[in-house]
Amino acid sequence: MINTDVVYRSRALWMPDAATLVISDLHIGRDEASNVQLPLGERDDLLERIQTHLRELTPETVVVAGDIFHRFEGATSDNRRTLAALVDACSDVDATCIFVRGNHDTGLDSTYNTTVVDSYTVEGLTAESPKTVICHGHTEPTITAERYIIGHDHPAITIEGQRHPCFLSIPDSYQEANIIMLPTFSRLAAGVSINTASGNDLQSPLITRLEDARPTIYDEQAAESLSFPPLRSLRTML
Repeated sequence: MINTDVVYRSRALWMPDAATLVISDLHIGRDEASNVQLPLGERDDLLERIQTHLRELTPETVVVAGDIFHRFEGATSDNRRTLAALVDACSDVDATCIFVRGNHDTGLDSTYNTTVVDSYTVEGLTAESPKTVICHGHTEPTITAERYIIGHDHPAITIEGQRHPCFLSIPDSYQEANIIMLPTFSRLAAGVSINTASGNDLQSPLITRLEDARPTIYDEQAAESLSFPPLRSLRTML
């Protein structure tokens, strides 16, 4: 499966035909939940990296594919201020924010000036592109599509001793639909290593053919994406 209509970036997916930027799993408040005594700079880190994408791409729509917040029991006032800063950054470039509800987002409906949905159908794609729905991936979608873009499992791969957040592209994984799973946008949330993972290690019900998944990582230094063979053959090389 070659996704010729998407561009892999640093922990983000760019869909140029639809002028849509997709990120997932911000986990705002993850720093508060840690045991370290010093602040981890979560807000500045998230804001700086989102602003880089916004500045370089000027999207019309920014979709966050779930788990905007980290705390299951709801967001703190500081979490809401972080979210407000991110929404303002999108507004500064006239981008509309769409928030897809994740399993962590119990307090999202009443937070700031946001549009919250269970799933989002991407508009503006060419006729050659598959019908694409963005959802978090923790439950089965209610909208039929040819391709789903999801988050939820935080995939990562270890190559030569270095751990990399990665995208997973999986053909015919859910009811004959293709899947693109995004890495977590938060750099504080742990990733699930796919080096030796089985289907049971990923929690999304949309992942049914993990051995056919093609990992893609983004090389920050070279500013380019690197795609690898399906896991069934890649594992023999790692």
